[in-house]
Amino acid sequence: MNIGWLTLARLCLVNMAIGGLAALPVNLFNRLMTVELALPALLPGLLVALHYGVQMTRPIWGHRSDAKGGRTPFIIGGIAVVGLGVVLAAIGIKAGETSTPLALGIWFVAYCTIGIGVGAAGTSFLALLAVAAPAARKGAAATLAWLFLIAGAIMASIGTGIALEPYSPDRLITVVTVVSIVAFALSIIATFRVEAALGPAPLKQDTNFKAALRSVWADPSARRFTSFVFLSILAFYLSELIFEPFAGHVHGLGPEDSTKLSGGKDGAALMGMIAAGLLSTLGYGTLRFWAVTGCVISALGLLGLGGGFALIPSTVMLGLGNGLFVVGAVGSMMTLASNHERETGTRMGVFGAAQAIAAGLAGLVATGTLDIARAFMTDAAAYGTVFTLEAVLFLMAALMALQILDKRRETPALQPGE
Repeated sequence: MNIGWLTLARLCLVNMAIGGLAALPVNLFNRLMTVELALPALLPGLLVALHYGVQMTRPIWGHRSDAKGGRTPFIIGGIAVVGLGVVLAAIGIKAGETSTPLALGIWFVAYCTIGIGVGAAGTSFLALLAVAAPAARKGAAATLAWLFLIAGAIMASIGTGIALEPYSPDRLITVVTVVSIVAFALSIIATFRVEAALGPAPLKQDTNFKAALRSVWADPSARRFTSFVFLSILAFYLSELIFEPFAGHVHGLGPEDSTKLSGGKDGAALMGMIAAGLLSTLGYGTLRFWAVTGCVISALGLLGLGGGFALIPSTVMLGLGNGLFVVGAVGSMMTLASNHERETGTRMGVFGAAQAIAAGLAGLVATGTLDIARAFMTDAAAYGTVFTLEAVLFLMAALMALQILDKRRETPALQPGE
C-alpha cells in the first residue's frame, strides 16, 4: 500500500531535519574553526571527510531496519544521534578557545557521531520513502526529498545566524541545542503512523548482515547501479569546493559576487529538480531519461566553464543539469531498492555508502588536481582541466545509465537480476 501526497510531504520533513543539522558542520562550524579559532582550513575539511567516511556504515543500518521490520525507530534515533554530535561539536568550538588538543578530541568524537546518525536516519528514511512512494511518483518523491533537504539547510543556516547575534561560544551551544531539539521534533511529526498507514510490514530479513550484503552484491543490477552511483556522485561533487575559487581566480569576482553566482547555480538546480519531478509525474520522461539528460547537460555546462564561454549561461546550464540528474538518479535508486522489500534498507545502504565515499573523495580529488595543475598552468587552464575531468565523468555516467537503467516507464528503473 502507498500513501498520498500530503503524507509523502510530511515524511520528507525527516530530510529537512537532516539537512538543517548537517549544514551546521559544513558551513557554520567550518567558518568558526578557520576564522574565530584561526585553525588551518584543512582541519574542517578533514572532519567533514571523516563524517562521510563513517557513513560507510549505511549498509549496516539499512540491514538493521530490514531485520527489525521497521524504519521509524532508526530514523528518530538517528536524528537524535546527529543532534547529539552537532551539540558536541559546538562544545568543541568553546573548548578550542583554551585548548586545541581537547577540541580536536571532542570534534573527532562529534563528527563520527554525526556520520553515524546521518547514516542511520538517512538510509532508513530513503528506504521508507522508496516503499511508500508509488512507482509513478518516484521522481516526484526524490524531488520533494531534495527540496526539503535544501530547505532545511537554508532555514537552519539563516535561523542560526540570526539567533547567534551577538556571537559567543555559550550562545552557540544554546542555539545549536535548540536546533537539534527542533530537528528531533520534526522527525517525530514526519514519521508518525506512516508505517502503520502502509499496512502490514513485509517479512523481516532473517539473514545476518554479511549474508544480506552478499545477497545484494550477488545481484548484477545492484552492482552496476552502485558503480553508477559512485561515478555520477563523484562527478556531481567534483566542482563543489572549487567553483567559487574559480569565479575569483579566473573571473575576478569578489566573495559577495561569487556567492551570488553559486546561489544562482543552486537555484537552477532547484528548477531542474522541480521540472523533472513534475514532468515525470505527468508522464513526460522516464527516470532514465532525466538521469541521462542531466548528466549530459551538466557536462556541457562544465565544458562551457572550462572553455571560457559565458560564465552565467554555463553556470545555469550546470545547475539545471545537476537538478535533472538528481531526480533521475535518486528516483531510480528508490525504485531498485523497493523492488526487494525484504532488502530495501540494505540495498539503500549500499547505494548510500557509495554516495558517501564518492562525495568525500570528490573534494580531495578536485583540490589535489587543481593544486598540481596550477603549478604548471595558468589559473584558467588549471580550472579548465578539473572541469573537463568532471565533464568526462558525467558523460561516462550518462553512457552507463543508458546501459543499466530501464527505459520503460511502467517497469522498475532497473530489472533485478539483469
